[in-house]
Amino acid sequence: MTASLEERIKAHAYALGFDLVGIARLGPAETSPAFERWIDAGYAGEMAYLARGAEKRRDTRLPFDGVQSAVVVALDYGGKAPGGPVARYARGDDYHELIADRLNALHRLIEDAVGRAVRGKPYVDTGPILERDLARQAGLGWFGKNTNLINPKLGSYFFLGELLLDLKLAPDAPFATDHCGSCRACLDACPTQAFVEPRVLDATKCISYLTIELKGEIPPAFHAAIAEGEHLYGCDVCGEVCPWNLKFSREVQEPAFEARAVIGEKDARTLAAEILSISVEDFRAAFKGSPMKRAKLNGLRRNAAIVLGAAGAGDPSHRTP
Repeated sequence: MTASLEERIKAHAYALGFDLVGIARLGPAETSPAFERWIDAGYAGEMAYLARGAEKRRDTRLPFDGVQSAVVVALDYGGKAPGGPVARYARGDDYHELIADRLNALHRLIEDAVGRAVRGKPYVDTGPILERDLARQAGLGWFGKNTNLINPKLGSYFFLGELLLDLKLAPDAPFATDHCGSCRACLDACPTQAFVEPRVLDATKCISYLTIELKGEIPPAFHAAIAEGEHLYGCDVCGEVCPWNLKFSREVQEPAFEARAVIGEKDARTLAAEILSISVEDFRAAFKGSPMKRAKLNGLRRNAAIVLGAAGAGDPSHRTP
């Protein structure tokens, strides 16, 4: 029997290295009202960019005329490696360009399959699209109590990406069940108690936000949790305790996500000391193409000072001239 277009699209996506793939029909975003309430409550902190593009966020048919469907993919970045000073997702190369390139390749394969030009646009955490919403609609998983999308065969250590198309594709069934049950391991393990309630995160208390997105000084109330947990960049605690990750997380499969030499298996104090002493030129060379550049050298030095001893964290001497 001849495979359907949807089956061929999924086969191409898997051949390109994606670990999960599903199809969603576009339209009003189910979780947009909750997201806007979250913004209004101030839980986004300094991430003002999250409020932009509200109309497109509310309705995924708006990015371009005629768009009808989304091919939603996931790419695992590995969760088996021991915890460390850098969150697992950021130890290798930046995922944005890698996934976008593969989505563009998938776009070309789809055009070959249908025999004509197809309008399409990839998104990889780069636009006003509620990606978890689309991923759940495409059947890839449910929203865990720690707000991460969890897949019952993969856990949650994966990136999401979407290819929006002006094709009418048969959608997959949305993931309709919640498999967290009465478990609250992630909520109880959070070092800063950043969860207001299950599935509601106050980002202004989250170590990932504090060490990556926050541009100024980290409030002293959080220094102890960062120093004791040795969190130089990001935090994996709520994922590390999740039973689904404990059972299903995998070793790194994608070479680009292997820890780069500058990070390796260094302990937090060693890496923090190196960050404080590294020159701007050496930083640019060692961290070229790394997600860690998002915090900039100033931010990493701020974090390093806290890891090495909160007393020096407010001292401007750790800043880049």
